[in-house]
Amino acid sequence: MKKFLLFLLSVSLISGCTSPTPEILNAPINTANQQISEIDTEQFKGLKRLVAIGRFSDETKRGNSFLVDNNNNRLGKQATDILSSRLTASGKFIMLERPDVQLLSSEAKNFETSKIGADYLIVGSISEFGRRAESDVAIFSRNKIQIANATVNVRLIDVKTSRIVYSEEASGEARTEANQVFGVGKTAAYDTSLDDKAVSAAISKVVSNIMNNLLDSPWQAYLIDSGEVESLFMTGGESQGIKLGHNFAVIEAGKKVKNPQTGILISLPGKEVATLEVIGFVGEGDNELSLVTTKSGKLDKTKISQYVVQEMKGNNHE
Repeated sequence: MKKFLLFLLSVSLISGCTSPTPEILNAPINTANQQISEIDTEQFKGLKRLVAIGRFSDETKRGNSFLVDNNNNRLGKQATDILSSRLTASGKFIMLERPDVQLLSSEAKNFETSKIGADYLIVGSISEFGRRAESDVAIFSRNKIQIANATVNVRLIDVKTSRIVYSEEASGEARTEANQVFGVGKTAAYDTSLDDKAVSAAISKVVSNIMNNLLDSPWQAYLIDSGEVESLFMTGGESQGIKLGHNFAVIEAGKKVKNPQTGILISLPGKEVATLEVIGFVGEGDNELSLVTTKSGKLDKTKISQYVVQEMKGNNHE
């Protein structure tokens, strides 16, 4: 009788220690990095780039794991949403919604219409996706593990030149475990949420590098001739971080020549022709403009379309 009671007590103790293992997304988060994260979330003081995200296509055989649009293109829809939300949350970019963008051709045409055009387009694909289950079986216990893996390929493209500025491939993993001892514990059903979490883990690995490359690219704006002698406007406004008193350099675009080796048109270095100062703002949202005055140099209004406005290092973003 005593042996039987001891046996029941042992089973109870072992069962009490059995608990499901929480889901794991890549490596555990290091608490030492928490201070860095807090610093990164401070309000961004620089000039914001205009960025649009094109489709994330699903190039894997598991197309039924992702949404399908009207054209029957299998999409990594969650990858688009995750990347867009991460870049928006950083406060460093103005994200433009392009649910049906026809990649570069449509984006470039936006500059010729009233719709605001992006400076950079992000496109990508989910190139690999897989699920597997593993089990560890002992005499009195059983451990079942569900694992999802995803690989994403991302490209950052300059809309005006169609040049790939940056590309990267990253993989992410998500898993969940269920333990049982003497038949007591958690049973593991098929967890569909692991698919999204694996994609999220892969996207997390590329977000930082994408942001760094976008910020390393030069900020640019363009001039708009209002038709009045004293009025000259520059694209962009307060929402992009432009402040009253900011100075900008006006660059006359260099001649475009064809590279005989690659066949790609390249622009020769331009020359600075004037300096502008911001004296006011008009419009809201996508139609926001900055009223500028010529501080030095001289502008030829017949060449307005050939001018590019660039940030000057002396601007104070505080």
